[in-house]
Amino acid sequence: MDFVETEGDTIDAAIDSALKLLGVARDKVTVDIISEGRKGILGFGAQKAKVRAALRKTAIEIDRPAKPAALALSAQPAPIAEQAALAVDISAMVDKAKITLGEILQLMGVAATVEQKAAANGAEIILDIKAEDSGLLIGRKGQTLEALQYLIGRIVGERQGSEGPHIIIDIESYRERRRRSLEDMALRLGEKAKRQRKTVTVDALSAADRRIVHAALQDDPWVTTKSLGQGSYRRLLIIPEGDRKKKDEVLSIASEAAQRGDGRPNPTRAPEEKED
Repeated sequence: MDFVETEGDTIDAAIDSALKLLGVARDKVTVDIISEGRKGILGFGAQKAKVRAALRKTAIEIDRPAKPAALALSAQPAPIAEQAALAVDISAMVDKAKITLGEILQLMGVAATVEQKAAANGAEIILDIKAEDSGLLIGRKGQTLEALQYLIGRIVGERQGSEGPHIIIDIESYRERRRRSLEDMALRLGEKAKRQRKTVTVDALSAADRRIVHAALQDDPWVTTKSLGQGSYRRLLIIPEGDRKKKDEVLSIASEAAQRGDGRPNPTRAPEEKED
C-alpha cells in the first residue's frame, strides 16, 4: 500500500503507527494531519489525533519488489495496432480539451488563444493560454487556473493513472514560475526553521503547491514537513528535527538488535592492535 490513515492519543503516536504499518522511516513519507485530537472533559468528548501518511515517490519505487521474469515479459510494449488506437484516443482527448477550454474562456468574456505544447518529459501535454489579462485567469495564488484545470479534467474525463500524457492547463508559463518561487520559499523557510529551532508555518497551500514544498525539503535531514488541516487548501509546517537521517540509522540498528534478542547492535569485530 502507498498510504495509510491512523489514529493515536497524540499526533506523534498516530505518525508512529503509520510508520509501523508502512514499514519505512520518517523521511520516506509525507504526513497530512487530518485531526489534532482533543482531550475532552473528564473523558467525555475526547477525540484521537488522526493522520494520513503517504509514501514518497522515491520510497515507492525503492520498496516495490522487482517484477518476476514472467511479469516482465507480459509488460512488453503493446502491439502496434493498440499503440495506434491509444494515440488516436489521446489526440481526441486533447482536441476536446482545447475546444472546451476555448468555449469556457469565451463565456468568461476573455479574448485568448490556446497553444498546445509538449512537455520536456513527454508525460504531459500543456495547453498554454495566451491572453492580455493573464492575471485575471491566473487568480490569487493560481486559484482560478486550478479551477480551470479541474473543470477541463472533469469534462474531458481524464483519470489519474490512465495511460497517455496528462493534460496541464497553463498561462504563459505561470506554473514553472510558481514552482521556482515555491522552491525558493521552501529552502529559505527551511533555513529559518533550522536557524531559530522553531517550527515555521506556511499559509494555506493547494495540494499541488504542498507537493512542491515537500519535494524541495525531502532531502534535508534537518527538517521535516507536515500538512495541517482539512480540505483542498491546508497549512504546511516546516519542523526542525535535528539530524533525521542519523536518528533513523540509530532506530534501524536498535530494531535489528531487538529482533536478534541481544539488546545491542552487532558491530563488526575490529582488528586487534599489535603491541610494540
